[in-house]
Amino acid sequence: MAKSNKPLVWGPFAAGGTVSAFVTPVLIALTLLAATGHVPDLLQYDRLRAFASNGLVKMAIIATIFLTLWSAAHRLRITVYDFGVRADTLVATVVYAVAIGATLWAALSLFAV
Repeated sequence: MAKSNKPLVWGPFAAGGTVSAFVTPVLIALTLLAATGHVPDLLQYDRLRAFASNGLVKMAIIATIFLTLWSAAHRLRITVYDFGVRADTLVATVVYAVAIGATLWAALSLFAV
């Protein structure tokens, strides 16, 4: 039986979907709190910046960004295929390259601070 590369794509896709499902509602709630001027003391800019300056926290932020972007890229790839575009290799290359490139850009931006 031939070995498949599907676990390499589906693993991060599933992890990214799970991370997105947990993180997105929290980000929406925090954004709504900030928009109404009700930011808790623990979520003030100076405290969050100090928290995010830790190397392990930076790595967790990058992992979250990567998993979310990878999940979105995979969903986009499948959606494009469902719409009838059969150039799967080209589409996969583009969407995954964008996900990796955006993750690298975020990592460089995060570590530049």
